[in-house]
Formats: sequence, structure tokens, C-alpha cells
Amino acid sequence: MSMLQTKKDIINKLQKSILLLQGLRPAAINGDESVGLGPVESAFPNGIFPVGAIHEFLSVEPEQAAANGGFIGGILNPLMQRGGACLWISMSRKLFPPSLKSFGIEPDRIIFVDLKRERDVLWVTEEALKCQGLAAVVAELKDISFTQSRRLQLAVEHSRVTGFILRSDPRKSGATACAARWNISTLPSELQDGMPGIGLPRWKVELLRVRNGNPGSWKMEWAAGRFSQIAELTGIPVLTKSLKTG
Repeated sequence: MSMLQTKKDIINKLQKSILLLQGLRPAAINGDESVGLGPVESAFPNGIFPVGAIHEFLSVEPEQAAANGGFIGGILNPLMQRGGACLWISMSRKLFPPSLKSFGIEPDRIIFVDLKRERDVLWVTEEALKCQGLAAVVAELKDISFTQSRRLQLAVEHSRVTGFILRSDPRKSGATACAARWNISTLPSELQDGMPGIGLPRWKVELLRVRNGNPGSWKMEWAAGRFSQIAELTGIPVLTKSLKTG
């Protein structure tokens, strides 16, 4: 074995050790860890969506609250199929619970916690993330500091609960300890032939920052109970591997 190959092997082992210390587990061989995001997941370490981590979603425009809610609903689907409920914590919730059925989630499996003060939202979020019986926690916050995000990340590294932070004041978006920073925006839907009304949900998905990963941008659609990538030139959805809805 050459000295160059030996160095590469040492670097690979060190990288894997660092990922484990940061709470990121290697990809499951049978693919059970996938949340069906297809090419988006290749941007993450080991090519798998980080569960047991904090994901930060920005809302640059007010309408992005709906885009974030729908996209997160698609991710919650496979997470909740593995067992456990979800807590959704906020001061002024915008989500319409019955809309979650479009993503294969029964609204009564989401526990909504509506509070009056921002600091209470942060405290409840941290305590909820420590509860191993939950599949995920979603919190709507105006802003979050690095120290606060670090406390949340430490909590999930022990509980393996996946956390989603929806930030409504991204003008102050400084450094955080979150595993990923997302920017989700809506795209015009396309009507099926001969079908009136509104088409299937579509998003422009941007990973602005990924810890130990590769940021990128994709166009996605929710169809037939799963995410699919929209081909850049043809506009034709390309199905990605996903868990089927119940």
C-alpha cells in the first residue's frame, strides 16, 4: 500500500470519527434512515438526511411559512412512521392542521403547543427535544443565537429526536450550531391534463449550509405520497426513493 493511500485511509477514519462525535451516524445499509429526499440527501455526510440533529429553516418572505410547513410535513411522514409523535411549538401558528393529510400525516398525531412568549417557546423546545419518545419537534422562533442552538443540538445528540427550527426573522441569521440551514420557496405548480384547480406542491429547495456536507439547490414536487425531483429542462418529475404513506 502506497504512502498516499495510507494517508487517505487515515483521513477517512478521522472524518468518520469526527462525524460520530458530532452525533452523525453512518448511513444504514438497508436504507431505513432515508426520508425520501433523493438527490438532496447526497448533500449530507454519508449521503443520508441527519436525524437526531437540528435543522434550521429560514422565512425570508411571509409566504415561506406555508412552503416550510408543507416541505417539513413531507419529511415528518417517514420519521413518524418509525413511531413517536411530533410536537409543534409556536406563538402564532400559521399551519392549518388538516393540510397535513396531504402529506400522509394524521393531524391528531401532532401535538400543538401555543405559547405567549418567545422565551417560553425556546424553553419548551429544549425540554421536548430531550424526550426520546418523540419522533420530531418543530419550533417557530423569530431568532436563535449560537449558544441557544448549541443547547438544542446537545439535547438531540442524546435523545436522537430530530428538530426543525422555523426562523421568521432571518435578517439576523448569524452562525448557529444547526446541522443544516434550509431556504424553501414555492414554485408554480402544473395542472394535470384535463384537471381543474391547483396542481401538486412544488418547491425550490436550497441547502445554504450543511455541516460537513455540500450545499446545493434542487426543484422538488410532492406527488403520489413522496418527493420527486423536477428535471431542470423538461419540468417532468423524477421519482425518488421514499417510504409510502399510510
